[in-house]
Amino acid sequence: MNWPLLSWRSIFGPRSALLLVACVFAGLSACSSAPEEVVVAPPPPQSATIEDSGDVKYYPSDEPLRLATEYFTRGQYGIAQRYYRDAVEKAPKDVTAWIGLAASYDRLRRFDLADQAYAQAIKLTGETVQILNNQGYSFMLRGDLTRARVKFEKAYQLDPTNPTIINNLELLNSSHRFIHRP
Repeated sequence: MNWPLLSWRSIFGPRSALLLVACVFAGLSACSSAPEEVVVAPPPPQSATIEDSGDVKYYPSDEPLRLATEYFTRGQYGIAQRYYRDAVEKAPKDVTAWIGLAASYDRLRRFDLADQAYAQAIKLTGETVQILNNQGYSFMLRGDLTRARVKFEKAYQLDPTNPTIINNLELLNSSHRFIHRP
């Protein structure tokens, strides 16, 4: 079988062939010249926040913090501690993550690590009502009722209507009544 020899002129007609040749040469001449410099504007600067501090990589989600809070609420403190630790590694200026990490360590009876996490949170925001209350609860878990009372009373002075602090002080007061040692 003989295949006919086809040309652009026979397929598209004489005018189309001429137009196609002109386009090809125009394209080649554009490629042979020096490429023009393309200027791209930099993205607008973003200010650092607690969730996205300037000294760490950007993480698009608070998923570790969300999961940590969820597991803490369920009472699964070991898993919560892992997620809180992940959250503070990704956002070291996130006070919520530091407080959650400290509370998880308290529940795991790792008081040495809890103290370090509370110290980091205090460094970031100072002694807030929540941190003082949590530290008081931590000392109560350890059996150090004197230091627990100091922290609870300091928190109570800052917020005397806070029901959590009031309940913790009542719990602390009632615990003195039930300690019986031979």
